[in-house]
Amino acid sequence: MKWLKHLPNALTCGNLLSGCVGIVFCLENRDVPVAYFVWVAGIFDFFDGFAARWLKVTSPIGKELDSLADVVSFGVLPSLAMYKMMGAASANAYLPFLAFLIAVGSALRLAIFNVDETQHDSFKGLNTPANSFFITSLVFIPNPAGSFIQQAWVLVLITVVFSLLLVSRIDILAFKFKDFSWQHNKLRFTFLAMAVLLLLLMQLPAVPLIILLYIAFSLVGKALNLKG
Repeated sequence: MKWLKHLPNALTCGNLLSGCVGIVFCLENRDVPVAYFVWVAGIFDFFDGFAARWLKVTSPIGKELDSLADVVSFGVLPSLAMYKMMGAASANAYLPFLAFLIAVGSALRLAIFNVDETQHDSFKGLNTPANSFFITSLVFIPNPAGSFIQQAWVLVLITVVFSLLLVSRIDILAFKFKDFSWQHNKLRFTFLAMAVLLLLLMQLPAVPLIILLYIAFSLVGKALNLKG
């Protein structure tokens, strides 16, 4: 079936569409969390690469299209979400524009990824979907922690730190399974089990914590020289 060769790019376009709709909902202040659109985009982003490898139809066009879609869904959209949070937290009219460091960092991170041939088993720097999941899920954190995080200086600190993480050379765990054996995937399986447990116990507020746990697992795994 010849149409199957277009499936990966169609899924990538689904990622882009999710990001575009999310941007509209964010700009129009619709009563739907931006995180939902980021999560849908993340599902498309995961399966477009999976489909390309499964169908053996990887191409330079698909790679570039994927990055362009990611800039929108995992760069511009979380930047807008942070812009709105900063605007609500500060009376300074210019401070919220710092939020677009996230978009800049995301674009740089994706450009580096496209020309870096060493990022096969792990990422260099925090990947854009994980960064977006963290930023857009901050609104789910209940008080008193939620009110602390929604202070302007905390949001600025988060923006700067996570923008730097995007372009850092820190090794971050990638979920690219060559096989499903425990020996080759200890960190991945352990992290996934803990993530599921946190989601069951805490539900949506667990998402930012899971991303922090993901970063911690990556750093510990590198320090102890543990394989995925």
